[in-house]
Amino acid sequence: QLPEPGAEAADCLRRLLLVVAATKRDRKLDNKFVELLETVLYLPKAPQQIQVLCAAILREMSPSNKLTLSCHEIQETKLLSTVCSILLAQGNKKAAASAVGQRVIKLLEGRLPEGENSRHLLPLLSQVISVFPASLTEDQTNVVNKRMVDWLRYASVQQGVAQPSGGFFSTPRARQPGPVTEVDGSIATDFFTVLSVGQHYTEDQWLNMQAFSMLRKWLLCYGGEGTGSPNSDDRSEVEGSVMSMVSATSTSSRLLPPKERLREKAFEYCQRLVEQSNRRALRKPDGDLQKACLIEAVTIMDIICRQDSSYVYRTLSCLKILHGRISRDLTYARTLLPIAQFFLNHSETAAVDSEAVYKHLFTRIPAQLFHSPMLAFEFIQFCRDNLKVFTENFSIFRQSFPNLFKFLAWNSPSLILEFMDLLPALLDPDTAIEMLHLLLDLPCLAAALDLAWGTALVDRLAPLRQLLGSVANSPRVIQCAETVPVLLQLFFNTAFADKLLINQLVLVLLERSDQLCELPAFKADVHRVLSSQLLLLCRLHPSLVVELSKELLEFSGTVGNIQNKEDVYTYVVWAIGEYMSVSYDKRCTVEQINRFFEALEAMLFEITQLRPAASGPPSSPRVITVLMTTLTKLASRSQDLIPRVSLFLTKMRAFVQHPATASVYSEQDSEEILTRASELTNLLKMPSVAQFMLTPMAEAAGAWSQRDAHAALPATMKMVSRLMEQGAGFVPG
Repeated sequence: QLPEPGAEAADCLRRLLLVVAATKRDRKLDNKFVELLETVLYLPKAPQQIQVLCAAILREMSPSNKLTLSCHEIQETKLLSTVCSILLAQGNKKAAASAVGQRVIKLLEGRLPEGENSRHLLPLLSQVISVFPASLTEDQTNVVNKRMVDWLRYASVQQGVAQPSGGFFSTPRARQPGPVTEVDGSIATDFFTVLSVGQHYTEDQWLNMQAFSMLRKWLLCYGGEGTGSPNSDDRSEVEGSVMSMVSATSTSSRLLPPKERLREKAFEYCQRLVEQSNRRALRKPDGDLQKACLIEAVTIMDIICRQDSSYVYRTLSCLKILHGRISRDLTYARTLLPIAQFFLNHSETAAVDSEAVYKHLFTRIPAQLFHSPMLAFEFIQFCRDNLKVFTENFSIFRQSFPNLFKFLAWNSPSLILEFMDLLPALLDPDTAIEMLHLLLDLPCLAAALDLAWGTALVDRLAPLRQLLGSVANSPRVIQCAETVPVLLQLFFNTAFADKLLINQLVLVLLERSDQLCELPAFKADVHRVLSSQLLLLCRLHPSLVVELSKELLEFSGTVGNIQNKEDVYTYVVWAIGEYMSVSYDKRCTVEQINRFFEALEAMLFEITQLRPAASGPPSSPRVITVLMTTLTKLASRSQDLIPRVSLFLTKMRAFVQHPATASVYSEQDSEEILTRASELTNLLKMPSVAQFMLTPMAEAAGAWSQRDAHAALPATMKMVSRLMEQGAGFVPG
């Protein structure tokens, strides 16, 4: 039975709502009970709380074939709103939106029954536009255009009357309500807008505010030529001229077609909001509303200008004055974005230079307001939406990337995807080196901003990295650090064709590999990325090994680099063995090969030297095998060195079998070192074969051999070594 209204009925319905919401795949409500829930919606005396709960249960059941609701004959706007919310939750949203749209337009066309109002209809219309804009015909959109003109432009300027509460002392006063005021307290002398202030509002004033709230969506959908989508951003402009502007202003407003008349009244409404924003609000909420309405007004003016370019010149003058007034006030920072968007869209049509607008936007705003999440998202989205225009026409965009990265440092998790789109566009040969430094120092920047909100601590050297220690566990710093490897990978995925730039990048990799924030996981991840990218850069430009021989020699000859950044060191040694050859660069000399050999020989001796007090070898088997392989490659290209490396390789068995080594290395590690030493020793017994096998021609290197990722030995070399071991009697002495 239908439960009696009251607290117990409401409690039962809440429990049922929870059950239905949690078991959407197994709805077993009886058809009769569903009919009772629908019936409650139509009972005029049913408590509102009960009706709301019944409607919520029916929405949770959707899509369902048990529902028999229809909106065709409903006259009560509040009931229509409730029923339509259920219909729009059904599976066939387009059909439901079409039916709802037709009913809303029907009610707007005629005179509503006494006691009904249109306030419940506009939210429904907004939903219809979102779901299925094509459901309205041109005649139907003209009905709405006419009504919106009336709501926007001709709402009462007198305050509403307070509704009596029903108490003994609630007799309404005979005094007439006064006029609405501006936000500064002065009496309004122009038409009513959403920024007009009153203690109570009339019905048409509420409709004015509702109409403005959906105006942008309506214009995007139906304000241009043909029916569009409220989410589409059609930037086409109707050809206009000074003559068309004069014609538009001189024509009687009431003779315009409904679409053009709404456009005109919407423009006047937005101009009025711009004027009202110049007033000093007496209350903070009114001031916040001022800024929000100003953003919306500028956005709507931009839409109108894209649909009819005769409005561009009027809007341009208005926004120039507005920009000059608010540009120094950081509380209006979000408003600068739609203003900049307008200039991007229309400065060419109006033949004005707007670069000063963008320069102010990209320099001051990110530097001082990086901590505002809403501004950060809107700013980066603005850059993303206009990426092509900025990269092709405005140098200030790329020059401002350090400021943009403050947004990322402060808001890392929420902006990482947006920056993955921005980073390739920000990157060019002029910014690459500085951007790489900035990426590596991003956690430091986050720490600096975290420690000193609003200050200019952007020093990226040692003091700042030490400063990080006190905030190393800060969630902001940790989250920021987690984004760096992803962005570094994206940074290097951008094609670098300039050889000089590649050399500079390699030097930065070597320099910064031990100058990172003291976050262990961060350092490990960054070293992994830098190592793999060093390998790719060397393959892209093998001559860099010869061109940077001095720097690489210094790096590879430092024991501390093995201990602190083993991954990077290993790949540097691999690159030396692979590309220090005349096959890749004719400038390679025997003297250079000998210098590298002596430095690496000393390093291998240092890390394999068995000292009585030593607790064990400091380096992994991987480093040792790569060093052995690289020394063998260098010796094959300067064959006077072959006896030295052969002697060294024969000592590796004693090193591996020493108790100090055996206590640290596993059996598999020891076997790996001995196997590689044996392979290299066998190969060096035939110097000419060794030279051929270990120094492939540059143009054939990628095709004829498959490289070992760790030691860079051709797979065929291992096969040759095994053949030599099997037939040692046939090997020449």
